[in-house]
Amino acid sequence: MSKTAPNLTGVPDATASALNDSPLGRQIRDLREARRVTLAGLATSIGKSIGYVSQIERGRSEISISTLKSISEALGVNISWFFQGYDPSEPAEHGYVVRREHRRPLNFPGTGIEEELLSPTLSGEAEMILSTFAPGARSGDEQVSRMAEQSGYVISGELELLVGDRRFVLRAGDAFRIGRGEPFTAHNPGTDTSVSLWVIAPPRY
Repeated sequence: MSKTAPNLTGVPDATASALNDSPLGRQIRDLREARRVTLAGLATSIGKSIGYVSQIERGRSEISISTLKSISEALGVNISWFFQGYDPSEPAEHGYVVRREHRRPLNFPGTGIEEELLSPTLSGEAEMILSTFAPGARSGDEQVSRMAEQSGYVISGELELLVGDRRFVLRAGDAFRIGRGEPFTAHNPGTDTSVSLWVIAPPRY
């Protein structure tokens, strides 16, 4: 009796066999551009030619699971990122709707911070992110800036923002805006989980 080889990729076999039926190339391109990674930079990271990566992004070349895994590592996401964000059984929703069970996560191990992309794509003018901070979690010890405008709304818990030399403690129902290029850090100073909705324009995921 033959044995079925184990699936070590973390991607369901049915999904893996349908790689070329998904908008995979567009997702790779959108994520690469949102990460501010050049085509040449990605090609170098995965040991492939620029032409090959360009063909993948345009849907003109097949892609193996191993190559997709290399791309996901180079862009800082789990390989499952490319199989979420839309319901394969509802093609009319692609690019328009993200069901709860198809959100694309980006976790930061050891930080107590979890993020989920609510936008169906990264190719629009803005992106929506649902951010969850465990009690005491902090985005970093040093302030960082994004070349994007960030607005948000605190859904539950508390969120402390340090924007330059300004300090704001926000609670459920409060909203905020951080201007393009302004340095900031975010922190949950409370004892309950903090959940907030962020809108970033242009996308910088």
